[in-house]
Amino acid sequence: MSTDSGTSDFEGATFVRKSFKGATLRSCDVSGVTMRSVDVGGLDIDSHDLFFGTLVVNGVDVVPFVEAELNRPFPGRELQSAQTPEGLRDGWVAAQVAWAETLGGTPAEMVHAHVEHEWSLAQTLRHLVLATDAWLGGGIMRLAQPFHEIGLIFTGAAEMGFDVSMFRTDEPSWEEILDVRAGRQQMVTDFLATASPALLAEERDNPWGGDDWHPTVGDCVRVILEEEWAHLRYIRRDLALLA
Repeated sequence: MSTDSGTSDFEGATFVRKSFKGATLRSCDVSGVTMRSVDVGGLDIDSHDLFFGTLVVNGVDVVPFVEAELNRPFPGRELQSAQTPEGLRDGWVAAQVAWAETLGGTPAEMVHAHVEHEWSLAQTLRHLVLATDAWLGGGIMRLAQPFHEIGLIFTGAAEMGFDVSMFRTDEPSWEEILDVRAGRQQMVTDFLATASPALLAEERDNPWGGDDWHPTVGDCVRVILEEEWAHLRYIRRDLALLA
């Protein structure tokens, strides 16, 4: 199997009678792609941002159906889009309860195991530390350097120009990861405890840079919740496969 990780793209291209059977696309932009008379048996799509747009299959937007099915095994997930302090607080509690269930049910020998090309449970928690640091510490609190050294940044960040020198390259112990993660969870809990509608409406800068989007404080909290639920779904999927 060949791998193309170059910078070339296929924007606006047309493919007729070509086979992509068994192909894998990672971190690719396929927005606006049109497919007609295609064989999609076994097609597997995973999009973290699916609920922001549409996915039309045979003339039907299936996003609402997908979201409803994702909410069923994750009670409280629907609150990731809550607009009130009360809704966001309840959503945060629900996410932490769900994470506690997963941690409590994972054998110690599995915390560093991972499916090929995916993060382990330990790595996932490190990434959630980074997500909290970015959106609470950097976005909401406007800290100049919000990141803890054990945070795990997304693949390709260095190539995109982000300074990754602050992050450790060794593997922290499971106990250290749990300790830092618990501290970040408490920070979110403490912030939401006193958050008001007026505070949630305040505008902030995107902690990852760029001038095209200035999220509100509420938006930043919702991103944290989206990260929590998305990565919980990923890790439960992978732990089931590993089992």
